[in-house]
Amino acid sequence: MANIRSQIKRNRQTEVRRRRNRATRSELRTRIKNAVDAAEAGDGTNEAAAAMQRLDKAAARRVIHRNTAARRKSRLQKRLNRLAQ
Repeated sequence: MANIRSQIKRNRQTEVRRRRNRATRSELRTRIKNAVDAAEAGDGTNEAAAAMQRLDKAAARRVIHRNTAARRKSRLQKRLNRLAQ
């Protein structure tokens, strides 16, 4: 455990951010899964749009890298297009 006050605060901040980022990443996985499930069941455009929006938001907040967000969006869209055919 750190003895320096600034490091104690830094550890607290890091823990808060880590928990927030984990929750966001978990939500991303859930939304992508829901979008694919909805597309398999019929019409998943609303779910897909929500997933894409959340990916963009996570990238903007630097929870995930912008290229990672772009790659996941691309893969999701390709998967949805295949299911739509």
